[in-house]
Amino acid sequence: MSSLLRGEEMCLAQLFLQSGSAYDCISELGELGLVEFRDLNPNVNAFQRKHVNEIKKCEEMERILGYLLREIKKAHISLPERDMNPVAPSPKHIMTIMEQLQKLEVELGEVTRNKEKLQKNLLELTEYTHMLRITRNFVQRTTEQEPLQVHYEEFPFLEKDTRMDYSSMQRLGAKLGFISGLIQRAKIEAFERMLWRVCKGYTILSSAEVDEYLEDPDTGEPTKSVVFLISYWGDQIGQKVKKICDCYHCHLYPYPSSNDERNDVVEGLRTRIQDLHTVLHRTEDYLRQVLIKASESVYTWVVQVKKMKAIYYILNLCSFDVTNKCLISEVWCPVNDIPRLRRALEDGSRKSGATVPSFVNRIPTTDTPPTLMRTNKFTSGFQNIVDAYGVGSYREVNPAPFTIITFPFLFAVMFGDLGHGVIMSLFAFWMVRYENNRKLKNTRNEIWNTFFEGRYIILMMGLFSVYTGLIYNDCFSKSLNIFGSGWSVKAMFKAGLWTNDVLRANHFLTLDPNVTGVFKGPYPFGIDPIWNLASNRLTFLNSYKMKMSVILGIIHMSFGVILSTYNHRHFRKNYNLYLVFLPELLFLLCLFGYLVFMIFYKWLVFTAKDSRHAPSILIHFINMFLMQGEAVQPLYPGQTGLQVFLVVIAVLSVPVLLLGKPVYLYWLQNGGRNRLGMYRGYERVRRNSDEELCLLRSEDMEEGSSHSDLTSSGEHLSEEFNFADEFLHQAIHTIEYCLGCVSNTASYLRLWALSLAHAQLSEVLWAMVMRVGLRMDTTLGVIFLVPVFSLFAVLTVSILLVMEGLSAFLHALRLHWVEFQNKFYSGTGVKFCPFSFSLMPSSFEHDGLL
Repeated sequence: MSSLLRGEEMCLAQLFLQSGSAYDCISELGELGLVEFRDLNPNVNAFQRKHVNEIKKCEEMERILGYLLREIKKAHISLPERDMNPVAPSPKHIMTIMEQLQKLEVELGEVTRNKEKLQKNLLELTEYTHMLRITRNFVQRTTEQEPLQVHYEEFPFLEKDTRMDYSSMQRLGAKLGFISGLIQRAKIEAFERMLWRVCKGYTILSSAEVDEYLEDPDTGEPTKSVVFLISYWGDQIGQKVKKICDCYHCHLYPYPSSNDERNDVVEGLRTRIQDLHTVLHRTEDYLRQVLIKASESVYTWVVQVKKMKAIYYILNLCSFDVTNKCLISEVWCPVNDIPRLRRALEDGSRKSGATVPSFVNRIPTTDTPPTLMRTNKFTSGFQNIVDAYGVGSYREVNPAPFTIITFPFLFAVMFGDLGHGVIMSLFAFWMVRYENNRKLKNTRNEIWNTFFEGRYIILMMGLFSVYTGLIYNDCFSKSLNIFGSGWSVKAMFKAGLWTNDVLRANHFLTLDPNVTGVFKGPYPFGIDPIWNLASNRLTFLNSYKMKMSVILGIIHMSFGVILSTYNHRHFRKNYNLYLVFLPELLFLLCLFGYLVFMIFYKWLVFTAKDSRHAPSILIHFINMFLMQGEAVQPLYPGQTGLQVFLVVIAVLSVPVLLLGKPVYLYWLQNGGRNRLGMYRGYERVRRNSDEELCLLRSEDMEEGSSHSDLTSSGEHLSEEFNFADEFLHQAIHTIEYCLGCVSNTASYLRLWALSLAHAQLSEVLWAMVMRVGLRMDTTLGVIFLVPVFSLFAVLTVSILLVMEGLSAFLHALRLHWVEFQNKFYSGTGVKFCPFSFSLMPSSFEHDGLL
């Protein structure tokens, strides 16, 4: 919990790695994910580093693996379970893996090319067969045959006698030539127009569509094709027709000159097609066997290549010592993980058989370390909400532990409905129950991944919505009478205030709580269900939820201001407690804390008997700033004097907040209390004693002090201090805080507004949909209720759960980022990114190949 509250304490360390064991040591560190490496060669180009050739080999292996995975996916072969986690292979085994992959690529490429060539030949023979079958009827047609699509363009008078054919043209002395083939159906119309325009009518085009779909050799998609036969006159026209066919990517085949030749060609094609089917089937079987064998090892190769590439990338970040026998690297590491880091280096040295072990040495630094917040699968979602605002500065208070409770609670205040909360909780519980399912985790749907990653957030929001739904006594816009209402109608009749005549004469009646027996006591838990029947229900709930929103907002903001004290004390800036924290808290509580006091005072003091004489809190709050308390009835004795005192305190806290910190730092900068020479309690060392200063700083790190203290010490107060900058910064902070207290308090009224909107939408949906089906009391009404309930369920999920839930989520997010976190959280840090194989994304997973 302490790590999540403030983050891990970090240190900068140097790793001294022997050249022979550096690969294995970094491999061990990658498995553990303990350290973040720094680049010690920032001025060296990426292509000029030592291990660039090894990285190129890894990239070549990744290319081959990508080719294998695409072929495996194309063949619909499932990969084995990815439970294994192979270690990075040793450098001497890299060439073995490279040779295996290259050999497999060559073999697979040859088989694939042979298969594609066989498929292309089979497609050509199939098209040729269809062409011969269909064009059999194009020449010498009889009148009994069904007319085909023939266009006599050269001799228009032939159209007058439909029984005339190609022989008629031959009798006219025309020297005919024939071109036959197939063309895609989408191109046939443009093809016909082009023939007419270019050939000037010296062609005869006959066409018919192929019954079955044929595979497009370019795209592999099944397409419809058309068989055509073109009769032309003259060699020049024939050359033009061939060029047009080439432009439209027609598949041309030789046209037989006689029926005997046609029959011989068809018989030969039939034999060749049968042989090709047999050979192609055997080729596909062999290709599948090769892919199945490759699929057994491809995941292991992917992991090994990824680890090898990462190791060589880290080695390029290291620098060599003067003897070129030792690699030096600098890493950020949590202080608590230093023993594990040492053991990892020992294991790496032992695995490589190095005679000289590698070791680690902590070094002092003034650089700000990265921020590490250790999380688990439950807290990671809430930490991501905070990190989306900004990664926390090193060792400052982390809002995530408090967000675990406050975020779903504020969401539930706006989303309070028992039924909707139960549905949301069940959906989240289902995701939590099957969180280890690979199909749910490894999907490419970004929307689903967002929901799945936030399953614990949704679960908490659903559970809190159930709680607030019980408080509001609201379930699908209906109230639950679990404990029995505290209001009684019978007492009004006993007192003689209500009679049958009164009932007949009035549509609305008022229950008087001052009558004995009418009000027996408050409802045990939540709002009394009788308010669901009251005509002034909306007025009552508006007043209740509006005051509740203000109370929750003031408490939430005050808690954020109080949390800032942990930062001031941790960073040893105790002057901020008196010059920043105290004025901020006094300004907030003297004004808006007093508003909360008046709300509770009015609730507790004024009963039903004198409620009509209760003064307005809003009027009193406005008069508090105008100093006009005598004009209205006081809420309690001595109210005017107390309000004047509180306003004076709030006004005086503003100049303290504005000038206190800059003036105090300026006083220190000019030698006040001789604090300039202090370094967190240690006496000032000599300027030329760098060794003593490093020792003092290293002692600070061993004691668990923050690195931010180094930059906020006396050195920061000396020549780096600028009064104008500090005053300008503090002035901006003061204006933002004072105006923000007003705007942020009003911003919390969104809790009331969205809660009201959600309740009204739920009520409208029930009245407009569900009530229509329930009013039908006939047999037909039971059947009609099924589609009505289906429509009600769809609208409830899509509008009230998804859209309203997203709206409430975004508003709760804003309340935490703007109204809560800006009171104590800067969010200007750098996230700790450890070198870990498990955190490295794979391009194959992104492309959906794994």
